[in-house]
Amino acid sequence: MDFNSKVSRAIHQGTARGAFLAAWFVLVAGCAVGPDYKRPDQAVPAAFKEDADWKAAAPEDGANRGAWWEVFNDPVLSQLEVQIETSNQSVREAVANYEESRQIARADRTGYLPDVSISGSAQRTRATSFTSVTQSTTTGTTTTTVATAPTRGLTSNLFTAELQASWEPDIWGKLSRTVESDVETAQASAADLALARLSMQGTLAQDYIQLRAADDQIRLLEDAVEAYKRTVKITNNKYAVGVSARSDIITAQTQLDSTRAELIAVGVTRAQLEHAIAVLVGQAPSDFSVARTPTMGLTLPQIPPQLPAALLERRPDVAAAEREAAAANAKIGVQTAAYFPTLSLSADGGYDGPQIQNLITAPFKFWTIGAQAADSLLDWGQRHDLVLSARATYEASAANYRQTVLTALQQVEDGLSELRILKQESTVQDAAVSEAAQASQIALNEYNAGTVDFTTVAAAQVTELTNRETALGIVQNRLTSSVALIQALGGGWRTSDLPSPRQVTK
Repeated sequence: MDFNSKVSRAIHQGTARGAFLAAWFVLVAGCAVGPDYKRPDQAVPAAFKEDADWKAAAPEDGANRGAWWEVFNDPVLSQLEVQIETSNQSVREAVANYEESRQIARADRTGYLPDVSISGSAQRTRATSFTSVTQSTTTGTTTTTVATAPTRGLTSNLFTAELQASWEPDIWGKLSRTVESDVETAQASAADLALARLSMQGTLAQDYIQLRAADDQIRLLEDAVEAYKRTVKITNNKYAVGVSARSDIITAQTQLDSTRAELIAVGVTRAQLEHAIAVLVGQAPSDFSVARTPTMGLTLPQIPPQLPAALLERRPDVAAAEREAAAANAKIGVQTAAYFPTLSLSADGGYDGPQIQNLITAPFKFWTIGAQAADSLLDWGQRHDLVLSARATYEASAANYRQTVLTALQQVEDGLSELRILKQESTVQDAAVSEAAQASQIALNEYNAGTVDFTTVAAAQVTELTNRETALGIVQNRLTSSVALIQALGGGWRTSDLPSPRQVTK
């Protein structure tokens, strides 16, 4: 049976003998009470189901770390991403939260040192004496005495200079467990900061991809408008020579106008995406713009492979949940230490005398030292309940950690399956676009030859445009899914990036 097990067993006996044995165990062992932390158990698979090609012997840790967005080879995106660190307000809030938790750890760590204070005082006292004057008048056997006014009083001075020190030794480890919990909470806050940074970077990348996809859709619709204008001209020419009906002109014009309306609607989407990007980089939308580019310019990345177990070291949210569990475990020790008495040591020394110029001399010196121990004899089970509460908090944190790991595995599996399926869909859709373009051109040629009516042409052109828009949507989905998978894999972050306990409290 280890030390903490013996202490816990003695405490749960609920007797004076149990408390004495627990105290004896602590004094002998000289270490903090409460359970020592072990990472909650959580099994992870050896490989991801959705990617059998990821081999244990071939991880690629040399991929871009930190600046993961560079895999898309877009300089505008890269310029925007670097602004997240300094200008995004959510990231700055997370920075402040980490600093707050770090300062709490530093403040509690000062409890290892004695509390020293200095004081001084000056007093001036005046004492008044009274003199009695007796006037005797004898009438028979009676004598009368009368008191007169007071005489001049006496004045005295008292000057004091005092240095006081007190210290509470951390016998039971309450302070060490408190600092341990503070440091682990600060580390969890640092992981939250990394998560906020990764989340904002990912959101920016996805918004930027959607904006570039909107630009591509605008180009696609602009090309369609120009093509439909030519079609309207053809129908007008054919109607003028009497080889087509007026309905052909109306159908062609309707198709043109509906495409123009769709083009205008995409402009609304693009504007909103530009506004969202402005806010992400800490700018007012009115002061920000992203110029259109001739082509989308984004490269579909090859995401480096990684093993499932690596998520425990690569995901900021997993690291934050694990550190929170560690902090909750340390708080069990804090509550357990309340079973034992507290010991305070104090020292007080200084000088007091009637003259300030001769105050710091041996005749006026004084000092005291002392020790005080205190303990609660009867708390009606409060300490026991608080220990159980701390244990329940730890169990909740451990469950949250396990759930976070499972969610991380799910998100990676989702990303892998989505990219695999979208790749297959893209191949089929590209073929559909090619076929629809051929069908549209054939229908237009046949219409010019007079072998088909214009409804055949209109239907073929609508089919072509729809398939081109679908193909563009698949490209957009593959890019945004790549961003989501990079985020699910941690974006190149590692638990080794967490601040050490010394860095937290320095």
